[in-house]
Amino acid sequence: MRVVIALGGNALLRRGEAMTADTQRRNARIAAQAIAPLAAEHEIVITHGNGPQVGLLALQGAAYKPEEAYPLDVLGAETEGMIGYMLEQELGNLLPFEQPLATLLTMVEVDADDPGFQNPTKFVGPVYDQAEADRIRTEKGWVFKQDGEKWRRVVASPVPKRIFEIRPVRWLLEQRTIVICAGGGGIPTMYEKGANRKLVGVEAVIDKDLCSELLARELNADLLIMATDAEAVCLDWGKPSQKAIHRARPDDLTQFSFPAGSMGPKVDAACHFARSGNRTAAIGSLADIAGLVRGERGTIINGGFAALSWH
Repeated sequence: MRVVIALGGNALLRRGEAMTADTQRRNARIAAQAIAPLAAEHEIVITHGNGPQVGLLALQGAAYKPEEAYPLDVLGAETEGMIGYMLEQELGNLLPFEQPLATLLTMVEVDADDPGFQNPTKFVGPVYDQAEADRIRTEKGWVFKQDGEKWRRVVASPVPKRIFEIRPVRWLLEQRTIVICAGGGGIPTMYEKGANRKLVGVEAVIDKDLCSELLARELNADLLIMATDAEAVCLDWGKPSQKAIHRARPDDLTQFSFPAGSMGPKVDAACHFARSGNRTAAIGSLADIAGLVRGERGTIINGGFAALSWH
Protein backbone atom coordinates (compact mmCIF):
# COMPACT_ATOMS: atom_id res chain seq x y z
CA MET A 1 0.00 0.00 0.00
CA ARG A 2 1.23 3.51 -0.84
CA VAL A 3 0.84 5.79 2.19
CA VAL A 4 1.42 9.54 2.47
CA ILE A 5 1.99 10.61 6.09
CA ALA A 6 1.63 14.32 6.85
CA LEU A 7 3.29 15.19 10.15
CA GLY A 8 1.66 18.14 11.88
CA GLY A 9 3.74 20.92 13.37
CA ASN A 10 3.61 19.20 16.76
CA ALA A 11 5.66 16.33 15.34
CA LEU A 12 8.81 18.44 15.45
CA LEU A 13 8.08 21.37 17.73
CA ARG A 14 5.22 21.47 20.20
CA ARG A 15 3.69 24.69 21.41
CA GLY A 16 5.76 26.15 24.25
CA GLU A 17 8.87 24.06 23.59
CA ALA A 18 12.24 25.73 23.08
CA MET A 19 13.08 26.08 19.37
CA THR A 20 16.41 24.28 19.67
CA ALA A 21 17.98 21.65 17.43
CA ASP A 22 17.99 19.17 20.34
CA THR A 23 14.25 19.58 20.88
CA GLN A 24 13.47 19.12 17.22
CA ARG A 25 15.74 16.09 16.95
CA ARG A 26 14.04 14.47 19.93
CA ASN A 27 10.64 14.98 18.33
CA ALA A 28 11.95 13.72 14.97
CA ARG A 29 13.06 10.57 16.78
CA ILE A 30 9.53 10.08 18.17
CA ALA A 31 8.09 10.48 14.66
CA ALA A 32 10.63 8.03 13.23
CA GLN A 33 9.78 5.43 15.88
CA ALA A 34 6.13 5.63 14.87
CA ILE A 35 6.78 5.43 11.12
CA ALA A 36 9.65 2.94 10.86
CA PRO A 37 7.56 -0.21 11.57
CA LEU A 38 5.45 0.52 8.47
CA ALA A 39 8.38 0.51 6.05
CA ALA A 40 8.59 -3.25 5.59
CA GLU A 41 5.06 -3.54 4.21
CA HIS A 42 4.23 -0.17 2.67
CA GLU A 43 5.56 2.52 0.34
CA ILE A 44 6.03 5.60 2.53
CA VAL A 45 6.06 9.31 1.66
CA ILE A 46 6.43 11.82 4.52
CA THR A 47 5.49 15.49 4.56
CA HIS A 48 5.83 17.83 7.53
CA GLY A 49 5.07 21.27 8.90
CA ASN A 50 7.70 24.02 9.20
CA GLY A 51 5.91 27.12 10.53
CA PRO A 52 7.95 27.54 13.74
CA GLN A 53 11.21 26.83 11.94
CA VAL A 54 10.55 29.37 9.17
CA GLY A 55 9.56 31.92 11.77
CA LEU A 56 12.76 31.36 13.73
CA LEU A 57 14.92 31.77 10.62
CA ALA A 58 13.02 34.95 9.75
CA LEU A 59 13.78 36.34 13.20
CA GLN A 60 17.44 35.43 12.86
CA GLY A 61 17.48 37.20 9.52
CA ALA A 62 16.16 40.33 11.20
CA ALA A 63 19.68 40.89 12.55
CA TYR A 64 20.73 41.84 9.01
CA LYS A 65 19.81 44.83 6.90
CA PRO A 66 16.34 44.57 5.33
CA GLU A 67 17.76 44.01 1.87
CA GLU A 68 19.92 41.16 3.19
CA ALA A 69 17.09 39.17 4.80
CA TYR A 70 16.16 35.96 2.99
CA PRO A 71 12.58 35.70 1.64
CA LEU A 72 10.13 33.05 2.83
CA ASP A 73 10.60 30.76 -0.18
CA VAL A 74 14.34 30.50 0.55
CA LEU A 75 13.66 29.97 4.25
CA GLY A 76 11.19 27.25 3.30
CA ALA A 77 13.88 25.50 1.27
CA GLU A 78 16.28 25.73 4.22
CA THR A 79 13.78 24.13 6.59
CA GLU A 80 12.95 21.34 4.13
CA GLY A 81 16.62 20.40 4.12
CA MET A 82 17.05 20.72 7.89
CA ILE A 83 13.93 18.77 8.89
CA GLY A 84 14.43 16.18 6.16
CA TYR A 85 17.97 15.59 7.40
CA MET A 86 16.77 14.96 10.96
CA LEU A 87 13.97 12.62 9.87
CA GLU A 88 16.27 10.73 7.51
CA GLN A 89 18.89 10.21 10.18
CA GLU A 90 16.44 9.10 12.86
CA LEU A 91 14.69 6.72 10.46
CA GLY A 92 18.05 5.40 9.29
CA ASN A 93 19.00 4.58 12.87
CA LEU A 94 15.93 2.34 13.14
CA LEU A 95 15.73 0.73 9.70
CA PRO A 96 18.06 -1.71 7.91
CA PHE A 97 21.05 -0.05 6.26
CA GLU A 98 19.77 -1.22 2.87
CA GLN A 99 16.57 0.84 3.18
CA PRO A 100 17.00 3.91 0.94
CA LEU A 101 15.90 7.32 2.22
CA ALA A 102 15.72 10.61 0.33
CA THR A 103 14.69 14.20 1.02
CA LEU A 104 13.58 16.30 -1.95
CA LEU A 105 13.45 20.08 -2.01
CA THR A 106 9.99 20.47 -3.48
CA MET A 107 8.83 23.49 -5.48
CA VAL A 108 5.08 24.01 -5.65
CA GLU A 109 3.35 26.33 -8.11
CA VAL A 110 0.76 28.87 -6.95
CA ASP A 111 -1.32 31.40 -8.88
CA ALA A 112 -0.23 35.05 -8.79
CA ASP A 113 -3.92 36.03 -8.70
CA ASP A 114 -4.77 33.74 -5.78
CA PRO A 115 -7.06 35.65 -3.36
CA GLY A 116 -4.93 34.44 -0.47
CA PHE A 117 -2.44 37.21 -1.22
CA GLN A 118 -5.11 39.77 -0.31
CA ASN A 119 -5.91 38.19 3.07
CA PRO A 120 -2.90 36.69 4.91
CA THR A 121 -4.03 33.85 7.19
CA LYS A 122 -1.11 31.43 7.60
CA PHE A 123 0.60 31.45 11.00
CA VAL A 124 4.41 31.31 11.00
CA GLY A 125 6.95 31.69 13.75
CA PRO A 126 6.68 31.91 17.53
CA VAL A 127 3.89 33.40 19.63
CA TYR A 128 4.10 36.89 21.20
CA ASP A 129 2.16 38.90 23.73
CA GLN A 130 0.24 41.80 22.22
CA ALA A 131 2.74 44.51 23.17
CA GLU A 132 5.63 42.67 21.51
CA ALA A 133 3.53 41.90 18.43
CA ASP A 134 2.62 45.58 18.12
CA ARG A 135 6.28 46.58 18.36
CA ILE A 136 7.38 44.13 15.64
CA ARG A 137 4.43 45.16 13.45
CA THR A 138 5.61 48.76 13.64
CA GLU A 139 9.26 47.89 12.99
CA LYS A 140 8.85 45.33 10.21
CA GLY A 141 5.39 45.83 8.77
CA TRP A 142 4.43 42.21 9.53
CA VAL A 143 0.76 41.26 9.82
CA PHE A 144 -0.27 39.64 13.12
CA LYS A 145 -3.42 37.79 14.17
CA GLN A 146 -4.47 36.32 17.48
CA ASP A 147 -3.62 32.64 18.04
CA GLY A 148 -5.27 31.56 21.28
CA GLU A 149 -4.19 33.98 24.00
CA LYS A 150 -1.09 35.07 22.06
CA TRP A 151 -0.31 36.68 18.70
CA ARG A 152 1.57 35.28 15.69
CA ARG A 153 2.70 36.55 12.33
CA VAL A 154 0.48 35.63 9.38
CA VAL A 155 1.40 35.50 5.69
CA ALA A 156 -0.43 34.66 2.47
CA SER A 157 -1.46 31.03 1.97
CA PRO A 158 -2.21 30.46 -1.74
CA VAL A 159 -3.67 27.18 -2.99
CA PRO A 160 -1.11 24.70 -4.43
CA LYS A 161 -1.55 24.04 -8.16
CA ARG A 162 1.33 21.78 -9.17
CA ILE A 163 4.20 19.89 -7.54
CA PHE A 164 7.20 20.21 -9.82
CA GLU A 165 9.15 17.25 -8.42
CA ILE A 166 6.31 14.74 -8.64
CA ARG A 167 8.15 12.61 -11.23
CA PRO A 168 11.30 12.17 -9.11
CA VAL A 169 9.08 11.20 -6.17
CA ARG A 170 7.47 8.48 -8.30
CA TRP A 171 10.87 7.23 -9.49
CA LEU A 172 12.17 6.98 -5.93
CA LEU A 173 9.08 5.08 -4.78
CA GLU A 174 9.62 2.58 -7.57
CA GLN A 175 12.99 1.86 -5.92
CA ARG A 176 11.31 1.34 -2.51
CA THR A 177 12.74 4.61 -1.19
CA ILE A 178 11.14 6.36 1.78
CA VAL A 179 10.67 9.89 0.46
CA ILE A 180 10.48 13.06 2.55
CA CYS A 181 9.14 15.93 0.46
CA ALA A 182 6.76 18.91 0.23
CA GLY A 183 7.75 20.05 3.72
CA GLY A 184 5.76 23.01 4.99
CA GLY A 185 3.51 22.80 1.95
CA GLY A 186 6.47 23.00 -0.43
CA ILE A 187 8.51 25.96 -1.62
CA PRO A 188 6.03 28.52 -3.01
CA THR A 189 6.81 29.52 -6.59
CA MET A 190 4.90 31.09 -9.47
CA TYR A 191 5.40 32.09 -13.09
CA GLU A 192 5.77 35.80 -13.71
CA LYS A 193 3.21 37.24 -16.07
CA GLY A 194 4.45 37.90 -19.57
CA ALA A 195 5.93 36.07 -22.50
CA ASN A 196 9.02 34.76 -20.68
CA ARG A 197 7.08 32.85 -17.97
CA LYS A 198 10.00 33.00 -15.57
CA LEU A 199 9.60 30.87 -12.44
CA VAL A 200 10.23 32.87 -9.23
CA GLY A 201 9.86 32.40 -5.49
CA VAL A 202 6.92 33.85 -3.57
CA GLU A 203 6.69 35.47 -0.13
CA ALA A 204 4.04 33.05 1.15
CA VAL A 205 3.48 29.72 2.90
CA ILE A 206 1.33 27.04 1.29
CA ASP A 207 -1.02 25.12 3.55
CA LYS A 208 0.73 21.83 4.27
CA ASP A 209 -2.52 19.85 4.47
CA LEU A 210 -3.68 20.99 1.02
CA CYS A 211 -0.25 20.28 -0.45
CA SER A 212 -0.11 16.83 1.18
CA GLU A 213 -3.53 16.04 -0.29
CA LEU A 214 -2.41 17.16 -3.76
CA LEU A 215 0.75 15.07 -3.41
CA ALA A 216 -1.19 11.98 -2.30
CA ARG A 217 -3.65 12.37 -5.16
CA GLU A 218 -0.96 12.82 -7.82
CA LEU A 219 0.93 9.80 -6.46
CA ASN A 220 -2.28 7.75 -6.56
CA ALA A 221 -1.73 6.92 -2.89
CA ASP A 222 -4.00 4.41 -1.20
CA LEU A 223 -4.05 6.22 2.13
CA LEU A 224 -3.44 9.78 3.32
CA ILE A 225 -2.65 10.09 7.04
CA MET A 226 -2.61 13.43 8.82
CA ALA A 227 -0.85 12.95 12.14
CA THR A 228 -1.62 15.58 14.75
CA ASP A 229 -1.81 15.98 18.52
CA ALA A 230 -5.45 14.84 18.67
CA GLU A 231 -6.47 11.20 18.77
CA ALA A 232 -9.32 11.80 16.33
CA VAL A 233 -11.61 14.45 14.84
CA CYS A 234 -13.92 15.46 17.66
CA LEU A 235 -17.12 17.41 18.06
CA ASP A 236 -17.25 19.87 20.98
CA TRP A 237 -13.48 19.68 21.45
CA GLY A 238 -12.45 20.37 25.05
CA LYS A 239 -16.02 20.30 26.39
CA PRO A 240 -17.73 17.69 28.58
CA SER A 241 -19.81 16.76 25.52
CA GLN A 242 -16.70 15.99 23.40
CA LYS A 243 -17.25 13.04 21.08
CA ALA A 244 -14.73 11.44 18.68
CA ILE A 245 -15.70 10.49 15.12
CA HIS A 246 -14.36 7.06 14.11
CA ARG A 247 -15.65 6.52 10.56
CA ALA A 248 -17.30 9.00 8.22
CA ARG A 249 -18.08 9.77 4.63
CA PRO A 250 -16.95 13.18 3.32
CA ASP A 251 -20.58 14.31 3.05
CA ASP A 252 -21.15 13.39 6.72
CA LEU A 253 -18.54 15.90 7.84
CA THR A 254 -19.96 18.85 5.89
CA GLN A 255 -22.68 19.23 8.53
CA PHE A 256 -20.09 20.09 11.19
CA SER A 257 -17.78 23.05 11.70
CA PHE A 258 -14.14 22.60 12.72
CA PRO A 259 -11.57 25.25 13.78
CA ALA A 260 -10.01 26.99 10.77
CA GLY A 261 -6.60 27.21 12.42
CA SER A 262 -6.23 23.54 13.33
CA MET A 263 -8.58 20.69 12.47
CA GLY A 264 -10.59 22.45 9.74
CA PRO A 265 -7.92 22.30 6.98
CA LYS A 266 -7.16 18.66 7.83
CA VAL A 267 -10.80 17.64 7.54
CA ASP A 268 -11.17 19.56 4.25
CA ALA A 269 -8.05 17.95 2.79
CA ALA A 270 -9.06 14.47 3.96
CA CYS A 271 -12.53 14.82 2.45
CA HIS A 272 -11.14 16.07 -0.86
CA PHE A 273 -8.76 13.11 -1.06
CA ALA A 274 -11.45 10.60 -0.08
CA ARG A 275 -13.74 11.90 -2.83
CA SER A 276 -11.04 11.49 -5.50
CA GLY A 277 -11.38 7.91 -6.60
CA ASN A 278 -13.04 6.56 -3.44
CA ARG A 279 -9.79 6.68 -1.48
CA THR A 280 -9.21 6.63 2.27
CA ALA A 281 -7.88 9.35 4.55
CA ALA A 282 -7.16 9.14 8.28
CA ILE A 283 -6.66 11.79 10.96
CA GLY A 284 -5.25 10.95 14.37
CA SER A 285 -2.34 10.88 16.77
CA LEU A 286 1.26 10.35 15.72
CA ALA A 287 1.49 7.57 18.31
CA ASP A 288 -1.44 5.77 16.63
CA ILE A 289 -0.06 5.71 13.08
CA ALA A 290 -0.02 1.90 12.90
CA GLY A 291 -3.64 1.83 14.07
CA LEU A 292 -4.56 4.50 11.53
CA VAL A 293 -3.13 2.32 8.75
CA ARG A 294 -5.21 -0.62 9.97
CA GLY A 295 -8.29 1.58 10.24
CA GLU A 296 -8.62 0.88 13.95
CA ARG A 297 -7.67 4.27 15.42
CA GLY A 298 -8.37 7.93 14.74
CA THR A 299 -10.96 9.19 12.27
CA ILE A 300 -11.19 7.23 9.00
CA ILE A 301 -12.83 8.98 6.04
CA ASN A 302 -13.99 7.13 2.93
CA GLY A 303 -16.93 7.58 0.58
CA GLY A 304 -17.76 3.89 0.79
CA PHE A 305 -18.72 3.82 4.46
CA ALA A 306 -22.36 3.13 5.26
CA ALA A 307 -22.87 5.61 8.08
CA LEU A 308 -21.20 7.89 10.60
CA SER A 309 -19.75 6.02 13.59
CA TRP A 310 -18.19 7.14 16.86
CA HIS A 311 -15.43 6.03 19.18
